[in-house]
Amino acid sequence: MLGIPPAASSARVAARSAAARARHALIEVLSGADPPPAWHWRSSGERRTAYAALGAVTLALCVADMIGGFATPGQLLLAVPVAAPLPLAARYPMLAWRLGWLALFLVPLVPADWPGRWPWGPGQILAMLGAFCIAGIRQPRAQLWWMWALTLVPWWLWLAADMPNLDGPAGGAFVFTFAVIAVDSLGSWIRAQRALAAQTERAQEERARRAVLEERTRIARELHDVVAHHMSLIAVRAETAPYRLAGLPEPALAEFGSLSEVARDALTEMRLLLGVLRHDQPADLAPQPELADLPTLVDAARRAGLSVELSLSPSLDDVSSPVALCAYRIVQESLSNASQHAPGASVSVSVGHDAGAVVLRVANGPQPEAGRPGNGDEHGPGHGLTGMRERVALLGGSLSAGPSSDGGFVVSAVLPLGGQA
Repeated sequence: MLGIPPAASSARVAARSAAARARHALIEVLSGADPPPAWHWRSSGERRTAYAALGAVTLALCVADMIGGFATPGQLLLAVPVAAPLPLAARYPMLAWRLGWLALFLVPLVPADWPGRWPWGPGQILAMLGAFCIAGIRQPRAQLWWMWALTLVPWWLWLAADMPNLDGPAGGAFVFTFAVIAVDSLGSWIRAQRALAAQTERAQEERARRAVLEERTRIARELHDVVAHHMSLIAVRAETAPYRLAGLPEPALAEFGSLSEVARDALTEMRLLLGVLRHDQPADLAPQPELADLPTLVDAARRAGLSVELSLSPSLDDVSSPVALCAYRIVQESLSNASQHAPGASVSVSVGHDAGAVVLRVANGPQPEAGRPGNGDEHGPGHGLTGMRERVALLGGSLSAGPSSDGGFVVSAVLPLGGQA
């Protein structure tokens, strides 16, 4: 028995898949729920306005049908029910189209004297077309073209039966097909824009998460450098204690040896952990900055064009290294933000202590008119505030950042002197 050629088997599978998709699309058109709207109402007033507009259009179409000079009892009976689905299209577009589609089948059963001997009035056709467009703009391409095919069935069924000259129906079908192509293009464009906006939002969230992780890694490196320095001092002092302190008993010598061993093990584990955090980045061998380095930082900002005033309390000499490093980084990031987002504005930096905590405040005034960019801030939002909050949270402090009453920006932080989370 000869086997089926691979090409024929592949074509058969593709045909089955296409038939299954077409069948699913038809079921969705006939009984499926409405897809998500192609737009979002910005307010309840906007939604009510849309409903009122569709209701007014429906009323106008009904009146136009009834006063067109052909107001027979059949027309009076059908004018309102046939056009009534149009207001539903604002909330339930597929229900509105299904009612209009049934009307295409059932309306010709009621005798009426419409212009041109058509089985439907102009107002009815326009109402059905409007409901179709509103529903079709939400639908994917397969469902939209099923709606087009189903709509043409009653169109040609009644027109071919009652009209010997099909030039008018053929022209109407052509116009309807052109409208479907336009609706398909518009719906595809709207869905593409929404997908792009969603992708952009996800990308921004991913960048924000990555910025947080990078900042945490940077904080971990800096804390490692600070803690490693103190652990090294502990190990060295424990190892040299027997030589510096004469007459120590054997238990004390053993205790100092144990302390030195524990400190060395802790340093080794910290270096292993830091190797994971650094990835392939070279280690920074420079000492970590302290509060005493703030004047140098402010001088560098002044040379870059900022007008900075620094107030540094002289009673901050005994601040622990993690707290000093955190305060330095907050001032550094605040000065960087001021230079980027408010060039030309004056900046004041004050660092003091109160009730067992370092109190830090960086405030910049409003940006001068001459220095304002033409179309808003060209640098866009960054993640510096996120990094500040990460640092302050590690120390159990608090941070606030926001616009000031004079149009400037203020960053305030309270850092416990103990530096404990």
